[in-house]
Formats: sequence, structure tokens, C-alpha cells
Amino acid sequence: MSRIGKRPIPVPKNVTVNLDGQAVSVKGPLGELSRDFPREVKLSQDDDGTLLVQRRDESRQCRARHGLSRTLLANMVDGVSKGFERRLEIQGVGYRAQVQGRKLVLNVGYSQPVEINPPEGIDISVENNTNVIVKGINKEIVGNVAAQIRGVRPPEVYKGKGIRYAGEQVRRKAGKAGKK
Repeated sequence: MSRIGKRPIPVPKNVTVNLDGQAVSVKGPLGELSRDFPREVKLSQDDDGTLLVQRRDESRQCRARHGLSRTLLANMVDGVSKGFERRLEIQGVGYRAQVQGRKLVLNVGYSQPVEINPPEGIDISVENNTNVIVKGINKEIVGNVAAQIRGVRPPEVYKGKGIRYAGEQVRRKAGKAGKK
């Protein structure tokens, strides 16, 4: 039995969950999310408002999707109540970021600035020209946008220049040892 899949999902007071077979829509103060879940799991809601995700049988595919479905549903509830954010840091001489309208403009050592247009529902802000904050209610999309920004100039191992997640440790290489 999946340890994650067994845990009930508490629903805050300001969040409403609508179960319609395998389609679930969650509405909260920050927005609304909906998703279709696989047939292998059964979704139910208790009288006190907690959500339960159970397996229909003990097949391999059903066991594999049990914990995943519970985590996706818990992320939906957390997203519409609290939201998610990813922080990125830009390191390097002359590297900076700025927001123009909705798009993010990165100057990270290329001949032209790189522009990133975030999808609907994602907010990007910049602090001190080097800290980028990606916010939204869908954890998957927030993570994908943050990975797309990091992919513009990943941190390199010799000098550590580039875009990295906040708190990410980059293993450095020694570089050339001098000539003898």
C-alpha cells in the first residue's frame, strides 16, 4: 500500500472541491484548477471535508498511480489556497533580469537579450535585478517555467556563472592547474 496514497487530504475552509466521477475541480481564493484523474483510482470526500484517494484493484498500474493521484490532488488544493513559487538567482558580471509588461527579459551574456513570455496564470517578478520569482497556482506549470528560465543559461562549473535555483549547490571544478 502506498504510504503517500493512504494519507487523507485536508481541505481548508475557503476551498471548495467538486467531484464529478474522475473529473475534479478545485476552487479557492487564488483561482480554480481542474483535472481528470485515471480510472485506476477512486476519489471520495468525507463529511468533514477531507479527500481520500483509493485504489480500485491491486494491479501494478493501479498501485503506480495511487500515490501520484493523491499528490496531484493535494497540490491542486494547496495551489488554490496558498499558491506556489520558485526563486531563481542570476550570478555573473553584467547578468541581470527585468520585467517589461508581462514578459521577462534576461541579459545573460548573449549578443541579444532573451525574452520569456509566461503562460496565463503565471506571474514573474524581479528583485534587485538578479532574483527572479515565479508564482502561480499550478505547481507543474510554475516548475516548468522556472526550468525554462534556468535553461537559458544554466550555471557553469568553472566560474559558477548562470541562472540557478535559490539554494542550489553547484559543484565547481578546479580548472587548469598551472604549467610546469
